[in-house]
Amino acid sequence: MLDDRLKNYLHLHLIVFIWGFTAVLGALITIDFIPLVWWRMSIAVAMIFVYMVIMKVPFQWRGVGSLSRKRALSFLLAGFVIALHWVTFFGAIKASNVSVTLAMLSTGAFFTALLEPIFTSKKFVWYEVFFGVIIIGALYYIFQVESQYIKGMVLGLISAFLSATFSIINVKFAKEHHPATISFYELLSGVALLSVYFLFVPTSFVMPAALTTNDWMWLGILASVCTAYAFIASVHVMKVLSAYTVMLTINLEPVYGIFLAFLVLGDAEQMTPQFYIGAVIIILVIITNGILKTRIKKKQLKNVVG
Repeated sequence: MLDDRLKNYLHLHLIVFIWGFTAVLGALITIDFIPLVWWRMSIAVAMIFVYMVIMKVPFQWRGVGSLSRKRALSFLLAGFVIALHWVTFFGAIKASNVSVTLAMLSTGAFFTALLEPIFTSKKFVWYEVFFGVIIIGALYYIFQVESQYIKGMVLGLISAFLSATFSIINVKFAKEHHPATISFYELLSGVALLSVYFLFVPTSFVMPAALTTNDWMWLGILASVCTAYAFIASVHVMKVLSAYTVMLTINLEPVYGIFLAFLVLGDAEQMTPQFYIGAVIIILVIITNGILKTRIKKKQLKNVVG
């Protein structure tokens, strides 16, 4: 019989594998990236709403008066950030390919290390700065050998930055609210933001009739499995697993995603050997950073106990 921690760890790997497949779905869906994100989030919101009604999950978040208003604004901000993250993520895929996008997205942990000291009480750590220099060097190397994908790389880096920002905003919510409640309001906020965009640029919107059968099928999987399910499940596992375990496992997303892209998309994902050298360096640095952090924390804990 698996214990609760191991079940959640295996569950997290499944979630990360699903996130890796998200990029492949973005390449398979034929519509442009902004309406793609709107449809993804809208369908996911509807699914989460039905789930909350059936499971009797409360729509009310904790907090009274000014605290409640503050929390509502926090959900709104988080929803805007995740919407923009997905817009730049799928924009990067359309401008380049899955492999390039996921290589850039793997820098999210590096951005988190830079942003945490600014928005939290965490201090800058010297080895994170050192690792950051290595990552910048690897990115420069990739930019040099894959210059035809510059636009996709830039969008991918912006997406990674927004992903790190979202993680910092969202980490406290996971301990205070039901995962479905958080997911519902954040995704609903994202839909509202993109809907306002379409009010000003209506020609960019894609009507239901313009979607092909395959688009509907891939969008259905993207909204249900990769968004509604994975979004709620990821918040749930954060209640059980440590931040380090979650971060280290999420770093496998580019590995899963690039592997799946090879299987599904074939030659469209073929990159130069130099690209893979740069991507492997980035991923190894991020994983090394996580391992080093854990060892230092364990050492500090022993010193305190001792």
